[in-house]
Amino acid sequence: MSSETPAPMEFVRGLYNLRPQQRGCVLTIGAFDGVHRGHQEMLRVLREQAARHRLPGVVLSFEPTPREFLARGAPPARLTRFRERCEAFQRYGTDRFVCLRFDERMRQMEPDAFVTDILVRALGVRHVVVGHDFRFARNLGGNVEILRAMGAQSGFEVTEVPPFELDGARVSSSAIRKLLEAGDVTRAARLLGRPYAITGKVVHGAKLGRKLGFPTANLRLHRRVTPLAGVFAVRVSGQGLVAAPGVASLGTRPVVNGKELLLEAHVFDFSGDLYRRYLTVEFIARLRDELWFPNMDDLVVQMHKDAAQAREILASGPILT
Repeated sequence: MSSETPAPMEFVRGLYNLRPQQRGCVLTIGAFDGVHRGHQEMLRVLREQAARHRLPGVVLSFEPTPREFLARGAPPARLTRFRERCEAFQRYGTDRFVCLRFDERMRQMEPDAFVTDILVRALGVRHVVVGHDFRFARNLGGNVEILRAMGAQSGFEVTEVPPFELDGARVSSSAIRKLLEAGDVTRAARLLGRPYAITGKVVHGAKLGRKLGFPTANLRLHRRVTPLAGVFAVRVSGQGLVAAPGVASLGTRPVVNGKELLLEAHVFDFSGDLYRRYLTVEFIARLRDELWFPNMDDLVVQMHKDAAQAREILASGPILT
């Protein structure tokens, strides 16, 4: 058995950064928000076809996502930030991630121009892997049939991946977003294939938790909206921690009239320095809503109840099935 580690995934931002030797690939296209089980099946087929063609398996995606660009004033809550998507693509065996800026020019691009200029001339695709409901280009006028017809003319094949279903329902980013908004992190984890998680850098806070006996790692989210909020039993990884049990609050901290979204994670029985380190917080179970308390004593009582409940849940073993 080889002891070699997989080569790191290449990242290319913008077609102008593509090198001539990076032409020729097997490609899949999409937003891949969440990189859930349906996306993972797409990436599995991508790897399979890439091996068959002996070419790199490439993901083509966009920043901002098309939905964010079109919604503008009220974008949907992202399941994964850009960094988290990159890490997921690497984890699931992608050879190269090509990210294009989605702007008005991209929105207005006709299907034939998208295929000819981007897929064929820039990327040199030999095979494209897409979902059954794939739509692309201006007014979403391109579909699988158009892509397949243009592939026959331009020398690439198309594999259409059927919907990925669990318990008779299609797995989608929208479905996961709704589950998280409803606080059902267990069901969301089943669709994701892993617990829902947020990664961020630990920043200095007001140190209120430390004063109350519950020191927290404060993660700034760098997003306007999140798909979930409340108090959770969590597992924390990073900086020597591996799935360490804890309790976390995600929201605006109404008890201190906070306004900025913040994730505050208290790791049980830990006292190390985590400032400026990247941590990943996995949400295992939702305990309650964020609440306002008339005084700090009542808040501390509730924090002890939350911690005890979280310890009990996390001691019972993995919930994901």
